[in-house]
Amino acid sequence: MLQGMAAHAFAQPASIGHTDPLSFTESLLHTLRHVQLDPGQLAHSQLGLMQDHMKLWQNMTQKLLGKASDAYIEPNPKDRRFRDDAWANHPLFDYIKQGYLINARFLQQSVEAIHGLDKHTAHKLSFFTRQFVDAMAPSNFLTTNPEAMRTLLESNGATLVRGLEQLAKDVERGRIAMTDESAFELGRDIAATPGSVVYENDLMQLLQYAPSTKQVHEIPLLLIPAWINKYYVFDLKPEHSLIRWLTDQGYTVFTISWVNPDETLGRKSFEDYLREGPLSALDVIERITKSPRTALMGYCLGGTLSAITLAYLRAIGESNRVASVTYLTTLVDFTEAGDLKVFIDDTQLDALEARMSERGYLDGSEMATTFNMLRANDLIWSNVVNNYLLGKQPFPFDLLYWNSDSTRMPATMHAFYLRHMYQRNDLVKPGGITLLGVPINLSRIDAPSYVLATREDHIAPWVSTYLATQIYDGDVTFTLADSGHIAGVINPPVKNKYCYWTSSTLPPKADDWLEHATQKPGSWWPHWSSWQAKRAGKKIPARKVGNAKYKPIEAAPGRYAKTRSN
Repeated sequence: MLQGMAAHAFAQPASIGHTDPLSFTESLLHTLRHVQLDPGQLAHSQLGLMQDHMKLWQNMTQKLLGKASDAYIEPNPKDRRFRDDAWANHPLFDYIKQGYLINARFLQQSVEAIHGLDKHTAHKLSFFTRQFVDAMAPSNFLTTNPEAMRTLLESNGATLVRGLEQLAKDVERGRIAMTDESAFELGRDIAATPGSVVYENDLMQLLQYAPSTKQVHEIPLLLIPAWINKYYVFDLKPEHSLIRWLTDQGYTVFTISWVNPDETLGRKSFEDYLREGPLSALDVIERITKSPRTALMGYCLGGTLSAITLAYLRAIGESNRVASVTYLTTLVDFTEAGDLKVFIDDTQLDALEARMSERGYLDGSEMATTFNMLRANDLIWSNVVNNYLLGKQPFPFDLLYWNSDSTRMPATMHAFYLRHMYQRNDLVKPGGITLLGVPINLSRIDAPSYVLATREDHIAPWVSTYLATQIYDGDVTFTLADSGHIAGVINPPVKNKYCYWTSSTLPPKADDWLEHATQKPGSWWPHWSSWQAKRAGKKIPARKVGNAKYKPIEAAPGRYAKTRSN
């Protein structure tokens, strides 16, 4: 009941006025036509499903008779939905679990076996089949979740009451709470590294951080975050803060903090983000630090913009302004852009552009829902179970607080980005896009490049990120970190978590690179710092924040970061 109520409540905003915003009906009808052409395959699959359930029943009968028998089908060891002991020890819940796994496998294999579909339709069908399978997991329903039933009885119904209260709060805020948001405050618990806003324009505030060492590297470092979320993914809790760690390594750190745009900025274009973002920041940094060269570090879409900035500077004869560049989980070749491509076709983009034109921007909740669907079990259904079925308060987690702090997208900029990069892959074509009157050619980028990918990335798949190593003209170092799009990047050395891979060669294929790469324990941060230190110039006395012309406007994190969409 609670699961259904939650799904209905949170599905409403994205679908109002648009009966099929994801063009799923069109894809489904296209699929059904192909299924009708091969009814034998469907009959064969259904026979296999019946046989699987008969074997499961025989297996369970043996267990009920006291005979030792292994499970007929087991969940993936990483699947946390079935970690409660009752899923294995209680005959009923064990049977429900295995029956679900059989049905899930049947649906997914049946979809994969359909021949004749174009690549996009097949991908979309597979993706939404997975969404359906994940949503129908018995762990998501009160009466088929042993832990939820047990806590309901033990609490005399109190967990159900708390779950309903939490559901009401989440419906009011328009999103599922992923963390205890009351545990954090920007400038106090997160985004608290000492620094100041030293410059601002319509699209960004430029933050400079106070030095924590007596000497610093001569060449300053500019962080360019994605504008899909706030910059402070770089500055979470002090023990997780990349910015704090960078200042401790002796870098003069600046970061762009993008505005959370409203309808007044709806006509801001991708050119505006280039002009008012990194190009303006480079000018200000040079005037403050007196350094003619700056190092860049771009994350996700900020990395894509970093590559565009370098190509632009090379084209106008100013490539020497950038000493080095680090790309963090960045796509520049969108040929294989993962599950986000499911949402990119003419029908869906036309509908999206119509929605954006009505208000001048894409609402942050729509973007957040899209990204959460990429990892629905971790980011949606686990919270439904925790918040509503178990009646628990979300655990305070800085990374999930940041993830919930979504931002809007200006209509003009976002339409250009989706059309020219995700749909047409124009960025990788020499001169495929022109910005500020300059054809962009990534193959002419000659700055030393450090390319970081993460092995379990669901947004920028690492094999696609690796393609950049075959594009740039300058020296390239590629590193693959363990974990995902965010956790693999924000991995402080003191945690001693995960691992990373390095190799001195860059073969054309990513799998060949990994085959010959060396695995190393812990965080990739020290490896990068060793690489960057060789390209950061001599040591000089630490710089003060700002100067006579660029006086501190306000303390970090600044009001742009504090403006929430919801």
